[in-house]
Order: sequence, then structure tokens, then C-alpha cells
Amino acid sequence: MHVMARMHSRDKGRSGSKRPLEPRKATWLSYSAKEIEMVIAKLAKEDKGASEIGLILRDKYGVPDTRALLKKRISKVLADKKLSPEIPEELSALIKKAAVIEKHLEHNKQDQATKRGLQLTRSKIARLSKYYKKKGTVAESWKYDTEKSQLLV
Repeated sequence: MHVMARMHSRDKGRSGSKRPLEPRKATWLSYSAKEIEMVIAKLAKEDKGASEIGLILRDKYGVPDTRALLKKRISKVLADKKLSPEIPEELSALIKKAAVIEKHLEHNKQDQATKRGLQLTRSKIARLSKYYKKKGTVAESWKYDTEKSQLLV
């Protein structure tokens, strides 16, 4: 079996949780699909991201898998209700990470390993923004700006 290597290293990790092959109905679940969509909308209005909403649904509401229940992802539910953020969660997380690294480098100018980490993070941002522009999720005119990213943190 061929496993693809990690992006910026030669590691070929195989570990991670696997879902069961057959989706089972959660017998303990007392919420309907409509109620879960309402909870998703409520949490989105409280400025929670899609992944955070998934964790809250799992931990507080006992919803094991929203995709199996709703037949669509949380981000799709948010998009249908026009509650999705203008910058996708994955991209904004990378931008925040780059801003934290830049702040660290202001005080530690000789930290070569962190400089390399910043280069890798910026290249990931560029690649991901190119993908989202092609997909139409982000505006074609959107551009990553280090000064603006400092405001996010």
C-alpha cells in the first residue's frame, strides 16, 4: 500500500482514527436533522467555526457524525444559510499561525528554524488561497497581506 508523504517532511504517518465502514444510526440521538441544522446556525452566529461546531455537537449534543445524519457537511449547511465566513477556516488558521510566528520573530530575529517555519506556512497559504480562488470560495482579488494578518490575532 502506497502512502503519500507529508507536505514539508519525509514522514509517512499512517496513524489516525478510522470511522466504521458502515454508518450506524445513533440510537441515543433525540434530535431531528432540522433541529441539528438550527443548532449549527445558532453556533455559527456565535462566531464558531465549522470544526468547532462539530466538536460542540459531538460533546454537548451527542451527535456522532453530522454528515451521516444530514447528508451534507457542516460547512455546506453554513453556506446554505449564508453563514459561512468570507475566508475559509483552514486558510484563516494558517494566516493566524503566520501572524504568531511573525510576532515571535520580531523578538527573536536569529531564530532560523522559525524563519523556515514561516516560509513553509506562507507557501501553504499561497497554495491554499490559489485553490480557493480557483474553486470560487475566495474572491479573485483577495491577497494575503502580513499587515492585515496581524489584525486577525
